[in-house]
Amino acid sequence: MYFTKMHGLGNNYIFINLLENTLQEQILPTLAKNLSDVRFGIGSDGMILICDSKVADFRMRIFNADGSEGKNCGNGLRCVAKYLYDHQFIDSTCFTIETLGGIVEVHISQENTKEVEFVTVDMGEPKLLKGMIPMKGDPTTKTINEPLTIGGNVYYLTCVSMGNPHAIMFVDDVHNVPLETIGPMIEFSDLFPERVNVGVVEVKNDNEIDYRVWERGSGLTMACGTGACAAVVAATLNGKLKQNQVITVHLPGGDLEIHWDEHNHVWKKGRAEYICHGEMKLDYFTKETML
Repeated sequence: MYFTKMHGLGNNYIFINLLENTLQEQILPTLAKNLSDVRFGIGSDGMILICDSKVADFRMRIFNADGSEGKNCGNGLRCVAKYLYDHQFIDSTCFTIETLGGIVEVHISQENTKEVEFVTVDMGEPKLLKGMIPMKGDPTTKTINEPLTIGGNVYYLTCVSMGNPHAIMFVDDVHNVPLETIGPMIEFSDLFPERVNVGVVEVKNDNEIDYRVWERGSGLTMACGTGACAAVVAATLNGKLKQNQVITVHLPGGDLEIHWDEHNHVWKKGRAEYICHGEMKLDYFTKETML
């Protein structure tokens, strides 16, 4: 089975083209875990499958490094869009991709090369109600700067779903936060029945923020597209940014441009890059253990 490894700002995945191939459903969690293993596998933040869709032009499925299936991935969407256009599966510069979090519209630009350089994604409307995140509590209310006590410490969370759930905190310096400790504690809090991604935000000025993320099922990553969108929405809800402005989000892997427009849609623009193409041995990567 052939694969392509790509990244969006360092958030890297193993992509498998199921438009021309098939995989048995029962092997997918194990395959994702083994491919993602940096020592015994290829090494990645997870696996993404590019598939046919009955309701959109294409469909993508996201599997995290622990084998769990995710609902959406902003960086993965940009990579899928680039792959599809560069490999001539579509010749339109605007098309739709189905995810478990909903259908999104992507726009690609080539600028100075034949290959796609930037992809802009309409991530849709942010979901703010607790029942939509989902999280415990009154399903018709929002979570804006609400306290959560874990291990004797209080964390103030603003929760947003951009197809997958994010809990956002505001800090003075994102680089001095022990996210590798705080992240899993909040991710597995019983407040979130489907777990949650955990992000920390430092507002630099009216048009820039710094952002780091602990992704559910993957841990610390270099970037998270849906998280960057959630961070801008959360900062706006807390009065730290103004809506309908283009915000540059600085992530460890690079920058994204996020725009929460007047029609309540969140747009995300950024790069997608190839790392390598290769061939995998399926019987090796579908073993329950590779040790």
